[in-house]
Amino acid sequence: MDTPTPIPLEYASPPPTRPARPLSLVGVGVGAILAGTLVGASTNAINGAVSPTYFINIMGWQYVSNVWLASILQGVFEGSIVGLLFSAILTTSIGIVTRGTCECGHGLRWLGYMVLAIFGTWTIGGMCGVALAALSPSFFQNTFIGVPSDHTQMLRFAWVGGSIWGAEFGGFAIVVVGLVLFRLSWRRMLKRESGDTIVAR
Repeated sequence: MDTPTPIPLEYASPPPTRPARPLSLVGVGVGAILAGTLVGASTNAINGAVSPTYFINIMGWQYVSNVWLASILQGVFEGSIVGLLFSAILTTSIGIVTRGTCECGHGLRWLGYMVLAIFGTWTIGGMCGVALAALSPSFFQNTFIGVPSDHTQMLRFAWVGGSIWGAEFGGFAIVVVGLVLFRLSWRRMLKRESGDTIVAR
């Protein structure tokens, strides 16, 4: 009795390997650092204009001649430090998920999504701060330090404090959720590419 000859199945062929792109990860890392600097500078530029009192009372800048400019420089400094940390987490995670094969444009696009989301949580945090101060001014003044007694100045102060908290806590959550979504998106893309390869064969 003849031994049956196995028939090769085209759909069992492995998908083509993706080339490693270490320089793309470097580009994403540099982009993350610049994004952190941009977020820090732009948000502090707005906050410094909205409530110089916040920075004077909280940062102890009573003798600073130009509080607005100092707030921007502070934002650049803090944003760059956060950007370095963000860059390390982002590039390491993307490198592990994609095994170093992620295109620079793809990584930067996801970075852009996260930055936009951080601006969103910054805005939401500011609005929540203003709402809390408007609805319960006594509680706000007794709970937080450096709050001015003038109602308008208090609301401005509340915007700055709330927006900073929104960017900090919201930014942490966005990075975690964003990387989870990136992993799911990447796996779907690989499956789609594998399916296209099978059809083409």
